[in-house]
Amino acid sequence: MHTMKKTLLLLTFLCSTFVFAQEKTEKHPQDIDKTKELKVNALTLIAGKWIDISYEYLIDNESSFGTAITINTDTSESDLNFSITPYYRRYFSEKYARGFFVEGFGMLFSARDNSLFTDNINFETGFGLGISVGGKFVSKKGFTTEILLGLGRNLIKSQHTDGIGRIGISLGYRF
Repeated sequence: MHTMKKTLLLLTFLCSTFVFAQEKTEKHPQDIDKTKELKVNALTLIAGKWIDISYEYLIDNESSFGTAITINTDTSESDLNFSITPYYRRYFSEKYARGFFVEGFGMLFSARDNSLFTDNINFETGFGLGISVGGKFVSKKGFTTEILLGLGRNLIKSQHTDGIGRIGISLGYRF
């Protein structure tokens, strides 16, 4: 009976070692030694005429931080002049830094001060904090697609710019 227990224990150990070894070798190529992403927000480029480029550094399989820079190419169309948005993300998936995420962000921005009673076009600078939710999808070759929606509040006193937002459908590459 002792021999059977030892044999069963040895088989269990070998099987578990084989399963864990297989798990490590079956990682997708986009998860191996790739900790950086570069993305362009296609939605804001098409709908808002804003160039919105993001760089993201993957800390581990559950978190990352990055910065988005947005520049308005046509200030007659929208109020935003530019923004710089650092962010921190937490991913809620078993896969490496993809799937559903929650993001905390800060935004330094310049926007048109829209007053109904004057014809002056002034830009004001603001800083806000907010939260976003989204999802990221990564192909086996490392191409990324991301959907994002976020809201925040301007912390600098302003008569016309109380809320801030982030919206996007971004395309990028993980390297």
